[in-house]
Amino acid sequence: MKTKTLILLFTLIFSLPLASREAAFYNNDYEISLAYNDTAFPGDAVFVKMKFLQAKKSAASREEFAKTTGHLELYLDGKLLSKSEFYTLPDECSKGKLVLLTGIPLSSWWTEKDGYSLKVVYDLYGKQSYEFNLPFNIQNKEFVSETIELNAQNTGIKTDTSPERMTQIEKLNSILNTVTPSSVYQTKAFTAPTTATRRTSFFADRRVYAYSNGKSSTSLHYGIDYGIPEGSTVTSCADGKVVLAEFRISTGWSIVIEHLPGLYSLYYHLSSMNVKEGDMVKAGAEIGKSGSTGLATGPHLHWEMRLNMSAVSPDFFTGDFAFADF
Repeated sequence: MKTKTLILLFTLIFSLPLASREAAFYNNDYEISLAYNDTAFPGDAVFVKMKFLQAKKSAASREEFAKTTGHLELYLDGKLLSKSEFYTLPDECSKGKLVLLTGIPLSSWWTEKDGYSLKVVYDLYGKQSYEFNLPFNIQNKEFVSETIELNAQNTGIKTDTSPERMTQIEKLNSILNTVTPSSVYQTKAFTAPTTATRRTSFFADRRVYAYSNGKSSTSLHYGIDYGIPEGSTVTSCADGKVVLAEFRISTGWSIVIEHLPGLYSLYYHLSSMNVKEGDMVKAGAEIGKSGSTGLATGPHLHWEMRLNMSAVSPDFFTGDFAFADF
């Protein structure tokens, strides 16, 4: 199938905390309009929302129109870094209108460089493939480096290679690697899972774990830690489905909630849980109480976001990441 390249008209729209750009394409059969964040920091994500409007004189049927699919590609100097499929937003679709969304996580190790670009590829009616490019860049960001001193108990947890812990890790990874196109629960801005504002650790901190036996290891901190007393209320950051609620060796009482295809929130080190696997929750609903279970040096809440397996800054999702007003 031959792919045709389109040229879109762009308009830059600034809104905090994201700078978004809008683009449009028109022909006799249909028109496209889209919005996306054309700038991001390492560890954030890039999201693209695309609307297809079918012309009244189009020869295609509604069923054919609804078969339109696509994917987003991220490049650096012509090399493909990542790819993500678009999914449909049913609540925003109507007769002759198709609305698609997708996002790609950006590694916190990437740095500001020229040469980043995005490509949208879509199959109109599932018959003809088209593509167009979108300008994109990454801005520099400094991350915190810290050393965490572990006592004998936490050293044991961190270095545990037991079959039980390996099974728990495999189970979580299997969940986070699941992308269900119909799992669209919330596209408006998310909210923090606690009213507290004191953060004791930040997203993508570069960590050195100093073990009680004199050895050490390095890793990234995948979420945000809130320094809150044991038993503090923890709430869901958005509407979604509970896909994991259990005790894990490394993270204690843990909850994972699915919000969009491939997008999950994680809540660790809880002292108790109010939900179980399969429950549907609303944004702001209490899901548990904070604690210090698992590998923890004191009471706190660890809040994490994963997109297509990769850890992404939770703060990114408290903005209008999916362009709710577009």
